[in-house]
Amino acid sequence: MPDTPPPVRRRILDAAFKAFMQAGYEGASTAEIARLAKVSKRDLYAHFPGKQAMLAACVTERADRMRRPLTLPPPGDMVALRETLIQYGMAVVHEHCRPEVLATYRLAILNAETAPVVASTLDQFGRADATGALTTLLQAACDLGMLAGGEAADMATIFNGILMKGGLLIRMLMRIADAPTNEEARHRAEVAASGLLRLFGHAGQETLA
Repeated sequence: MPDTPPPVRRRILDAAFKAFMQAGYEGASTAEIARLAKVSKRDLYAHFPGKQAMLAACVTERADRMRRPLTLPPPGDMVALRETLIQYGMAVVHEHCRPEVLATYRLAILNAETAPVVASTLDQFGRADATGALTTLLQAACDLGMLAGGEAADMATIFNGILMKGGLLIRMLMRIADAPTNEEARHRAEVAASGLLRLFGHAGQETLA
């Protein structure tokens, strides 16, 4: 039996991303995207009102994958909190290593002057959403008395800084660093989790090494 073609929405998003990478955000036309997706412009607009909506959908799907590890109830103790942070950290590292994610960042950089909407959309639906999920978790830990001594948003910034230390993302974007292995990603996440808990773990709680 022949392979079933992808749904129309999926074809449009794949075509849009390909067009953005080839011609830039401003240079990619909806007509070209429709041609690559093998759909009519009417079908294209039935799914997306314009190019920015297509870009937002591509980025949002990636952000959603980074949010999933944190769709868990607030941890009941420090051991559970540390493990949740590790799982989140590993997910973030692996997500940033995906070729299409790196390509999205490169697209934003290439179009920074001519189409700043690419970078702002990536920031809003990618980094901000993922960091917001982490902040929510850390705020819940603060409310439960597990963490103290800082704002949850600042804690999230510190955690992510430790996680991606050494300019990992920039070095991968420049193609001078390979994607971390699963063991390396876990080590980064463990270091970030332990560092955060040492800094903000409540005096009455076990912070773990």
